Amino acid sequence: MSAITRRTILMAGAGAGAVLTAPGSARETTGQADIIVVGAGVFGAWTATHLQRAGKKVTLVDAWGPAHSRASSGGESRMTRAAYGPDAIYARMAWESLAEWKALSARAELPVFHRSGVLFFFGQEEPYVVQSLEVHRALGLPTERLEPAELRRRFPQMAWDGVALGLYEPDFGALMARRAVQVLVAEFVKAGGRYEQAAIAPPEASGDRLGGIRTSGGEMLSAEHYAFTCGPWLPKLFPDVLGRRIFPTRQEVFFFAPEAGDDRFSPAHLPGWADFNQGDIFYGFPDLEGRGFKIAHDAHGIAVDPDRNERTHTPEALAEVRAYMRRRFPALAERPLAEARVCQYENSANGDFLIDRHPRWNNVLLVGGGSGHGFKHGPAVGRYAAALLTGTLARPEPRFSLASKGEKEARAVH
Repeated sequence: MSAITRRTILMAGAGAGAVLTAPGSARETTGQADIIVVGAGVFGAWTATHLQRAGKKVTLVDAWGPAHSRASSGGESRMTRAAYGPDAIYARMAWESLAEWKALSARAELPVFHRSGVLFFFGQEEPYVVQSLEVHRALGLPTERLEPAELRRRFPQMAWDGVALGLYEPDFGALMARRAVQVLVAEFVKAGGRYEQAAIAPPEASGDRLGGIRTSGGEMLSAEHYAFTCGPWLPKLFPDVLGRRIFPTRQEVFFFAPEAGDDRFSPAHLPGWADFNQGDIFYGFPDLEGRGFKIAHDAHGIAVDPDRNERTHTPEALAEVRAYMRRRFPALAERPLAEARVCQYENSANGDFLIDRHPRWNNVLLVGGGSGHGFKHGPAVGRYAAALLTGTLARPEPRFSLASKGEKEARAVH
């Protein structure tokens, strides 16, 4: 599905009895859904999908549309990898999610997953390397440790000065983010799910349960349970609970045009990559689908309001990535900028996800804190959230609890 818009979602759902409504329609939906999921990004789309697979009647709501341009899920590409140092929980979730991404890609008209491989490299023997390899061995992953001579042989288009070793994950690669979410939502609607495009007011409840949510057009949407998967909008919808626990930050991403005929930076010759750089990570992708060589600095930017953030890149950020390319990708350092994007992370204090019930409303689930690494885990997050909502979760993960979320940023998950 090469261009999935709200209109194509409507058309996909028409033959399956799905109901969609236009923004602003005055209508009560009480009793028409078991669960309402607010936010049609990667976490929301997979949560709705897993709930639907469990036999629930689900309504999925978004203010602008699945993976829209302001959403954290609305970018061109996202990395999927299992290198997480000591954080085995995220390695497992990435590996479990990969099968779902591959299956979705096989069903889609255009690829959702590109198996380009992923290469992490390091200036020294970090504990992160040893711990990642231990976790990968336990999971049975075919991760390779590459010494400098092997890095130079396999990837001569890169400069390897100061690099001590690399970790190569051949089974992972790139997810086409916006396309993936839109395909998934179209499948959800075709299978009988309900999608509504509507802005939601901050919810209010007088007791221990939320009775409904009101749209900006005055419509009341009601269900037995609610999941809010709104990314950087979570602090705005729940300021008292999450206003000091989820931190939306500005991120800048750049795409450069390789020289005509130069295929050294194509997926056939260059994997997705990340320079660990003692935790100050730069990362990027080969020239996927002719969009250009992608590069970004994986550092938390300035705090932003997702509704007011101007999506214009800064000269300083562009200069920073060009300086990095002179060191690692000299053939691309002065190539023309093909495209720049400004998006956002929504960070928890340390990078762990939030998947937990509202502290007062027992029929409300809060899902967020993707923290710049969440997209790849979408299928596993959705499965966990659906199990928590339906009461089938065997054992809650303490790291995903609201109680574990601090109010001061101290990034620990890489």
